[in-house]
Amino acid sequence: MHDRIRDARMLERVVTAEQAAALINPGMTVAMSGFTGAGYPKAVPQALAARMEAEHDAGHPFRIKVLTGASTAPELDGALAKVDGLELRLPYQSDPTMRARINAGELDYIDIHLSHVGQYTWYGFFGDIDLAVIEVAGVLEDGRLIPSSSVGNNKTWLEQAGKVILEVNRFQPAELEGMHDIYYGTALPPNRKPIPMTSPEDRIGEPYLRVDPDKVIAIVETNGPDRNSPFNPPDEASRQIAGHLLEFLEHEIKRGRLAETLLPLQSGVGNIPNAVLEGLAAGGYRGLTAFTEVIQDGMLKLLKDGVLKMASATSFSLSRAGVDEFNANVDYYRERIILRPQEISNHPELVRRLGCIALNGMIEADIYGNINSTHVAGTRIMNGIGGSGDFARNSYLSVFMSPSTAKGGTVSSIVPMASHVDHTEHDTMIVVTEQGLADLRGLAPKQRARIIIENCAHPDFQPMLQDYFDRACRDSYGKHTPHLLGEALSWHQRFVETGSMKPAG
Repeated sequence: MHDRIRDARMLERVVTAEQAAALINPGMTVAMSGFTGAGYPKAVPQALAARMEAEHDAGHPFRIKVLTGASTAPELDGALAKVDGLELRLPYQSDPTMRARINAGELDYIDIHLSHVGQYTWYGFFGDIDLAVIEVAGVLEDGRLIPSSSVGNNKTWLEQAGKVILEVNRFQPAELEGMHDIYYGTALPPNRKPIPMTSPEDRIGEPYLRVDPDKVIAIVETNGPDRNSPFNPPDEASRQIAGHLLEFLEHEIKRGRLAETLLPLQSGVGNIPNAVLEGLAAGGYRGLTAFTEVIQDGMLKLLKDGVLKMASATSFSLSRAGVDEFNANVDYYRERIILRPQEISNHPELVRRLGCIALNGMIEADIYGNINSTHVAGTRIMNGIGGSGDFARNSYLSVFMSPSTAKGGTVSSIVPMASHVDHTEHDTMIVVTEQGLADLRGLAPKQRARIIIENCAHPDFQPMLQDYFDRACRDSYGKHTPHLLGEALSWHQRFVETGSMKPAG
């Protein structure tokens, strides 16, 4: 194992996970690596959870604040949430145990744009970072670090943390070395300078992470895989949504608004984005690029087939089959994938400059195009906004996609008024469900409402939406964006009370 730790100074600091966890104290603010189930520390959080549980049982509450890149995995988020070891968490999560604690009011959670986390840390908005726990693939002779399967906020954590614990994970292929591009040219206002990138293919940094060796107080050797759930094959609704979107892109090409190589793609995670990626391959597209957050299984296939010529991201989000495929062909993918810090992968200026096509999911859209991507009935958090706001606000095209109904057809994803707004109507260009696509560009509010109701709503809810809109146009206090304020959220109230948005009978 020691061949992954080539710096003799660091070898002296190798300890067990339990010994490393003993260095973390109650009340600390701890930054950890990890982004969408990749590159997170595997051993120290579990040892820490065991210690927390023992302290709780002895009547000594033990809680810490945890900052990461995005969601992690059961070995980190799940383990710490299970033992009530978290006082605060940011910026994104997807663990069911953690979600339950957040929605029960037992854990404070800050949902924040992913591009903001690093710079807010530098501004001091979160206070001091006491300690960072970072997974890496290796340590060079001069102490520089070979990044793991995600970069996320690791550059910031290593620079800002008072102390550092490293997990050196042998399971991560040594051939990851050279895939990363860590940019050290960012600065705080008023000393910022333009980031020298004009294409997703540009390398503007260096392959390694830097760390002050005096900060490193412990190193733990591990040998464990990332934990990502396998993706289900796209269902019929996902394929229909993809079909509508691909037809729209073809139309844009014919109108001369897009080239046949499109523009850099940003894609969220899940069945619908994967169905879109499959559709791009079937549609004969070649030579595309991606400037996104995560590399999914579908992107590996597109890279191998030549549909994508390269992809820039901050992390992998691969199933076990995807990991096996990557590991078996890592030399091929290393030439076509660049992993960057998320302050670059999600940078609004770069998204605007490159002109991305942003493809993201939603929980609901209202008839005017306001998007709720985080809350059920306006109160229960699901996962978080992630990077969707970074891209939606700044992309050449911002697309939001969802089946038109949920929970067996009892809930409509098109509603009179969104119960929570993450992306305003000003940032929403395209809404797609399996029913159809609404192109909202250049439309006034009432025009947007008509096309969303007609094209995107499920037939079971379309008459109700049309009736609401007609009465609002007639009786609303104002006629620019007509609403019946006493009724606008009644669909959600009915869902909370009965489990369905449909009226009785």
